[in-house]
Amino acid sequence: MPNIKSAKKRVKVIATKTARNKAYNSSLKTAVKKASLAIGADSADKTECVRLAVKKIDKAVAKGILHKNTASRKKSALARKLNSASA
Repeated sequence: MPNIKSAKKRVKVIATKTARNKAYNSSLKTAVKKASLAIGADSADKTECVRLAVKKIDKAVAKGILHKNTASRKKSALARKLNSASA
């Protein structure tokens, strides 16, 4: 545990940010998993699920949770899955 006042504050701030990032990352993974399952099950709302997952991915990039190339890779993979399921 730090002794300096500013270091103590940083520990609190980092804990808050970590919790927020973890929660957002969890919801992001859930959205991507839902989209994948919808594509796999050939559900009627699979395009909507993919659209929502892509929206979550883009928001994660805006918040600094994901790197833009990682987001691009995830979106591309979802689009590939969706297109192969449609064809």
